[in-house]
Amino acid sequence: MSSSNPIQQTTRTDQTSPALIPADLLVSLAAGPILLGVCSMQAVSSSLESLGIASEEVFRGDRLPILPFPESTPEELEDSKT
Repeated sequence: MSSSNPIQQTTRTDQTSPALIPADLLVSLAAGPILLGVCSMQAVSSSLESLGIASEEVFRGDRLPILPFPESTPEELEDSKT
């Protein structure tokens, strides 16, 4: 029954229009910026890591001066509470 219907008997031709730019060319053109981006992200990452290490040195206790701290005895602590 379905073969008698002229609408269903139409055949489709799978002819695609040729691309303006071949896919191989697009892939080869896109490879350069992607590699450049990966390399620049590695450089930025290592720079930020070294900046973090350098800023950590500022807050280390090695470079701070030793401040004189008065020693207090337990009797002095009791006197200060009253």
